[in-house]
This record gives sequence, C-alpha cells and structure tokens, in this order.
Amino acid sequence: MAVRIRMKKMGRKHRPFFRICAMDSRKPRDGRAIEELGHYDPMVRDKSQRVKLNLERIEYWLSVGATPSDKVAVLIKKVKANKWGVAAAPPPLTPPKAPPEPEPEAPAEDAEAATEEGATAETATESAKKPAEETKTEGGKS
Repeated sequence: MAVRIRMKKMGRKHRPFFRICAMDSRKPRDGRAIEELGHYDPMVRDKSQRVKLNLERIEYWLSVGATPSDKVAVLIKKVKANKWGVAAAPPPLTPPKAPPEPEPEAPAEDAEAATEEGATAETATESAKKPAEETKTEGGKS
C-alpha cells in the first residue's frame, strides 16, 4: 500500500481548513485517513500559528516509506526550520477621489440661450412651411 501524507479538506466555502493525514494514495482527497497528523488553517493571521503538526508521527510515517505531497512537504520543512517569513503589510488606505465640480454658469445666460434656441426652431419650421406652400401655388398656376 502506497501511503501519502497529504491534506484533507475540511471547512466550508470561502473558509478553508485542512487536516494533515497519512492516507492510502488510492483513496479520494476527503476519504478515510489512516492517521491524522495535524492541521493547517490558512485563514489564521499569525503565520506561525497556522500549522500544528505531530512531528513524531510524521517522522515515523516518513521512516516507513510514506511520501508527503508537495504542499505538506513545504509545511513540514517550515515547521522544522521555524521560518515563516513576515506577512506583508496591507497597502495604505487612501480617501476616495471627489468628482470634479461642474463649472458654474450664469443662469441668465442659460435663459437667453434657451429663448434663442426656441426662436431659431420657430423660424426653421416657418421656412420649411413656406417652400411647401410655394410649390402648391406654383403647381396650381400651370
């Protein structure tokens, strides 16, 4: 039987939690474990507190031929060396940018512009009517 030391996923959606287990390599990821050797909680802020391992039992399983998965091998190495690194500081908070203020326009100019636009629209409709009337009268004369 090929034994692997690997992680068994527990927890829930968006809240992972893993048990580190000695398992038959043919079993599914979350299948029955031969022995549970520790746990790994990636959501804990303090990196040194994320992993708890029973190193005696891990050494035993490694001595009888169990092979650790890649991730578990890294965790075992970090626990033995006690090197966790430093968590990166979050980026500084910046206040939201205010939208640019619109340029203030004189209300009197707006009113004048609106009346001018209305006047030009009226003259355009009148000029459009005149050629149509002229064509009717020309047609009547012939």
